[in-house]
Amino acid sequence: MKKKISIIGAGLAGCEAAWQLANRGYEVILYEKKRILKNEIQKLDDFCELVCSNTFRSTILGNAVGCLKEEMKLLDSFVLNCALETSIPAGESLAVDREMFSSLVTSKLNKHKNIKIIDKEIDNISSEEITLISSGPLTGEKLKLSIQNLVGEEYFYFFDAISPTIDKASINFNKVFIKNRYEKGETQDYINCPMSKEEYLTFYNELIRAETFPLRLENEKTFRIFEGCMPIEIMAKRDINTMRYGPLKPIGLRNLDGSDNYAVVQLRQDNAALSAYNMVGFQTNLKIKEQQRVFKKIPGLENAIFVRYGQMHENNYINSPTLLNNRLQLKHNNNIFFAGQITGVEGYLESAASGLVTSLNIINWIEKKSPIIFPYDTVIGALIRYILLSNPQNFQPMKSNWHIVQTSFDPNIKYNKQERREEYYKNSMNSLNQFISKYNITMK
Repeated sequence: MKKKISIIGAGLAGCEAAWQLANRGYEVILYEKKRILKNEIQKLDDFCELVCSNTFRSTILGNAVGCLKEEMKLLDSFVLNCALETSIPAGESLAVDREMFSSLVTSKLNKHKNIKIIDKEIDNISSEEITLISSGPLTGEKLKLSIQNLVGEEYFYFFDAISPTIDKASINFNKVFIKNRYEKGETQDYINCPMSKEEYLTFYNELIRAETFPLRLENEKTFRIFEGCMPIEIMAKRDINTMRYGPLKPIGLRNLDGSDNYAVVQLRQDNAALSAYNMVGFQTNLKIKEQQRVFKKIPGLENAIFVRYGQMHENNYINSPTLLNNRLQLKHNNNIFFAGQITGVEGYLESAASGLVTSLNIINWIEKKSPIIFPYDTVIGALIRYILLSNPQNFQPMKSNWHIVQTSFDPNIKYNKQERREEYYKNSMNSLNQFISKYNITMK
């Protein structure tokens, strides 16, 4: 009889870990409180709710997160497979219908014979039972206190934000055009709102003066913004052209008549019904009335109806370099494991990847085997290395990127940017295939 494993949190990491453990014959008890008590961001009863964007980001193999997808395919990732099943057009990105994705994940977990789901808010963590904590970036207050008591450390935190979503029927199609950047992809999946210099400056001036919600900080001195999800109004205040080098970049998005634009706001499909589009890169903390006023300054959105408004929220994560060993296991309590954004990985697939890695190490711990340490020249291995070996004094969440991936380039070859990316990808695939074969890591 194999040991039971408790998992707290049915987000991307928790669901991935539950599936991997259950498929290997372990009994899993999955605790999730959202059906009885949602936080301020959650809307659905189903698991793996995507509260920020509906995209798992790039599928380009020369991009680190594109490489991560290929790594997760080799490892038969549960979360990635569900995302692929519920994907919707998004050019060279993997986007999903949020509700279909969460529904599919929940249905599969409910049907698994080795998984028992309990709707319960956990307020006390047993140090005597094997437990995986994957409560995510919005850990509830009761559980947060229990974790703080368990780890003996104060939480770090930063503020994250989500973008507004627009009713497609309210978009003025006389002022927008449909096109992918650089016309990449077989289909044209983005709605583009072009701006002249005058229109951009009007929007910019309204944006930097708009009112924001109070942040409700416990300690103003520790306030930190995650750079990967920076609110658009904070970005704008950095410099008048910052947005034009970021989400409003016009390069590769000429008008259909071939003329250039000063700036372009992109809208990406948010559901399979094609009825809603989210504003790419428009995470915000603006007050509702200000979102209605300022964002309607964007050409094509004059009569915009907001399906969902942007919002800023607190993300919690622990000081992993101080607290965790190479199994993602508490150094001072070997029954407790962590996975997901609470460990300091940032991103949907990154969270699922950490859940997969932790699940394998839980099994090896139970079976008294050595830790499974993924190669550092894979994106998965590099992410885990980052959260374990970073300087604990300035530790901050990290998404997939080539800068954290270790690889050795032939010193006799001068690589250009594209060639270096291809080399990273090739090394990752070779290394991971050898690793899977060597350690007999099978996901079936």
